[in-house]
Amino acid sequence: MTTNQVFIGVGLTLVLAVGSQILAGRLRIPALIVLLPVGFTAGALVDDLDPQRLLGPAFSPLVSLAVAVILYDAGLGLDLGKLKGHIRVVVVRLIWIGALVSWVLGTLVAILLLGMDRRAAVMLGAILVVSGPTVVGPLLGFVRPKQRLQHILVWEGSLIDPVGGILGALVFHLVEASGGRHAGVGVVKFLGSVGVGLAGGVVGAALLWVLLRVLRLGEVLGTTAQLAAVIAVAAFCDVVREDTGLIAAVVMGLAVANLPRFDVPARRPFFETLVSLILGLLFISISATVTPQSLRHVVLPALGLAVALVIVVRPLVAVLSTLGTDLSRGERGFIGWMAPRGIVAAATASTFSAALVARGIGGASKILPATFVVIVATVTLYGLTASAVARRLGVVRPARSRPLLVGGEQWVVDLGLALRSAGLPVLMWAGLEQQRERIGQAGLDLAPGELLAAATGEGAELEGITAVFLLTAEDDFNALAATILRGSVEGSVHRVGAPGESLGVVAPFIGGEVLFDTELTGAVLTRRYEDGASIVTRPADQAAPADWDTLFLVRGDGRLDPVTEENRPLPGPGDFAVLLAPASGGRPAAPPAPAGV
Repeated sequence: MTTNQVFIGVGLTLVLAVGSQILAGRLRIPALIVLLPVGFTAGALVDDLDPQRLLGPAFSPLVSLAVAVILYDAGLGLDLGKLKGHIRVVVVRLIWIGALVSWVLGTLVAILLLGMDRRAAVMLGAILVVSGPTVVGPLLGFVRPKQRLQHILVWEGSLIDPVGGILGALVFHLVEASGGRHAGVGVVKFLGSVGVGLAGGVVGAALLWVLLRVLRLGEVLGTTAQLAAVIAVAAFCDVVREDTGLIAAVVMGLAVANLPRFDVPARRPFFETLVSLILGLLFISISATVTPQSLRHVVLPALGLAVALVIVVRPLVAVLSTLGTDLSRGERGFIGWMAPRGIVAAATASTFSAALVARGIGGASKILPATFVVIVATVTLYGLTASAVARRLGVVRPARSRPLLVGGEQWVVDLGLALRSAGLPVLMWAGLEQQRERIGQAGLDLAPGELLAAATGEGAELEGITAVFLLTAEDDFNALAATILRGSVEGSVHRVGAPGESLGVVAPFIGGEVLFDTELTGAVLTRRYEDGASIVTRPADQAAPADWDTLFLVRGDGRLDPVTEENRPLPGPGDFAVLLAPASGGRPAAPPAPAGV
């Protein structure tokens, strides 16, 4: 290829990857639904987009290392403290029973529908074992199932990827060398690969301990050091035994997330950005290698394969994996309706199919296009139906807001009581012991531990929080905590405003979501309250006096809408208003909680 063609190919791949993700975000659909057809269409129209031409032999190794980075990031989100009891039982079963059942039945269906040679069908069945956190995670974020379900499916997706990648590599070598007849040899090699991956993960974790704990690198150097360590360890493991770098990457992520005293930044914006970019580039590149000609005689049989995986294989796996556990019928049903295929399936198919075609194995040319069709079909189906299925099965977390109020001033405690009286399950946190005692005496739920550690995933205390409101008397703390927490909790993060003439080091210069009217700062609220003002809750359709300030609207369905300078929500039927009444307004009693709360 000429230099100009390389420039065009690289630039177009990047633009299509990011543009597709932006479009998917605007449409509120999984990015894969856009990325795969865009990459396929662009690859059919522009020859310069073909990664095999752009990168040559380097394409497959780069894909493997990129997937290792993705799985390391997934490992950082796995908390071993949540993998206990029946959750652990189900996850373990989903990995080994799920992989075995999916492989065997996928192979049989591929032979029947796609007319493949047995060896090619075995390869395709192994490839389609995997799911993946990069596909499951966004879907679960949109559906918002119960926490236990979310933990199970995220753990399954994160662990099945490296297992599936190694299984695919071993099957490939067995098919290539001996026609796949020596199953015992394959098991030994599989266990050997797992051992190499685990050993690499231990070495990598020790390296990260030195970099992050002993050397105490800052956020920038610490993040780049993690990236370098993951890539180096994964590359070395892949040299020793193919695709073992995936297991090493997950183990390293698990170690950083779960071993005590690892000095890791609470937020990982660089990794989040990098993983998002890698995903876009990989899916555009891999789907660009699928030609219209290769799909001509594969689409319908591959759709039949996808239907069998969705309707027969996954429900069977769910039944076997949840047998004898305390999961409800709805939870078991949702597990049986959530197995989209993702990046590891695409990467494995792209890596191995060409080599099998070169060996002259019958039907090997169908592996990549069939995998492409199954990925598109499963992601589209689950992406468009998962929310409806979850609601039908009754496994969606309640839409009712669960706010976290940070602060222990008297007005903050009374605000918590007012929101609770409107039917919201309020959680509070304060740093001073006196304030924590005040919250406890008021009968409000108090979050234990350190705020930032709990909110950023090092503890399970703040699960289900839909919004954080920083209401302490320390303006700089509110501003800094808002910056750290934003993106680390599920919902929005707001802070009470600082005075315009504030002498704070940070607060006057940080924007973000500031609560209430401009003049209603934290200091003003505290002063008014000391002068006799009160927090009042009343039906929103009752007109309030002009000198009363609206702070929040509690919607009839339990959603909480704060008042900000940019957002002044309009009341609707069944809403409650939370207001600040001046001293002359007295302290009227709060109404009882709505029925059913």
